[in-house]
Amino acid sequence: MSLTIRLTGTGGAQLVPVFGCDCAACRRARSQAQFRRRPCSAEIRYNEAVTLLDAGLPDLMERWPAGSFQQFLLTHYHMDHVQGLFPLRWGVGERIAVYGPPDEQGCDDLFRHPGLLDFSHTVEPFVVFELQGLQVTPLPLNHSKLTFGYLLESAHSRVAWLSDTAGLPDKTLKFLLNNHPQAIIIDCSHPPRAETPKNHCDLNTVIAINETIRSPRVILTHISHQFDVWMMDNPLPPGFEAGYDGMEIVLD
Repeated sequence: MSLTIRLTGTGGAQLVPVFGCDCAACRRARSQAQFRRRPCSAEIRYNEAVTLLDAGLPDLMERWPAGSFQQFLLTHYHMDHVQGLFPLRWGVGERIAVYGPPDEQGCDDLFRHPGLLDFSHTVEPFVVFELQGLQVTPLPLNHSKLTFGYLLESAHSRVAWLSDTAGLPDKTLKFLLNNHPQAIIIDCSHPPRAETPKNHCDLNTVIAINETIRSPRVILTHISHQFDVWMMDNPLPPGFEAGYDGMEIVLD
């Protein structure tokens, strides 16, 4: 049985193209839709179940009608990762489970007025839980708000989702070294820098992370227009690839 992850958004909060920007990447994205980047998110398919990983797409309800997915899995409660939940919660029908970190503050009034959404499914670092047979392990990340990545495991597949983060905490790095993911999908917001930026990785940081983890496939996401400009003139290292909106990763 295959585990399929479809990248539904590969940009940061700024998106690509950026409002008012006339750089080469933003001009390209305006003229060619395949280069646009929407809020960082994914659709996970396993065992005939659909999980929406983060909920920052503003047209989420149009893309996934009622009954077309089983639950949400949230990395954190920044607006660009949850804004699609605000109108959806006022729908009618069965409640929808939302799995995510134990952030008491959440985002705006989502917890006080959840509507259809069931936020009781709080997850804990390194404590495995199951979503329709898919094993999920929450992994602490380095971000300005409490944020988890996730190791997703089936009988024959193992992939890590690592956005939003600036480097990785030591415990998360050691866990991934010991669990050998076939692929990592990781925040790479910035082109190479001398020092790791705050809140998000640059390419040098991701290269250093994978020198430890040694995953054979590294897929970059949460990509800024500056990094897109850099990639227009520079190749990525072997085994690295830039994610794009609509990209499918299939693990058997």
